Amino acid sequence: MNFHTRKWVKPEDLNPNGTLFGGSLLRWIDEEAAIYAIVQLGNHKVVTKLISEVNFVSSAQQGDIIELGITATAFGRTSITLRCVVRNKITHKNILTIERMVFVNIGPDGKPAPHGKTEISYSHERILQELGKVGES
Repeated sequence: MNFHTRKWVKPEDLNPNGTLFGGSLLRWIDEEAAIYAIVQLGNHKVVTKLISEVNFVSSAQQGDIIELGITATAFGRTSITLRCVVRNKITHKNILTIERMVFVNIGPDGKPAPHGKTEISYSHERILQELGKVGES
């Protein structure tokens, strides 16, 4: 699992207990997961269909730097399933895990559309693929 997105826990992110507010963390996760799905499926129109049980394992405090790790675990005909882990950047202690997040690829008509993807792709692979297409013209 790759951890690319980092967030600094600031006063406005805290709950009355002085720890990271779960709603703020879930907003960050949903946004990052949507971006991941968009990049993997090559379509900027995706929607969150399902977020499974959210397991808060520990908390984060003001000043902590956290990082979000997301990876694809399955590709459906119109969907992509992701797994998420959030951990403290310094200690690597897990803060939260989500085993299943499902995003659906949306077509021009606003309905689920097949995406044709079957495995994770990486930026350098997509660039090489695009360069190959340019060379074919």
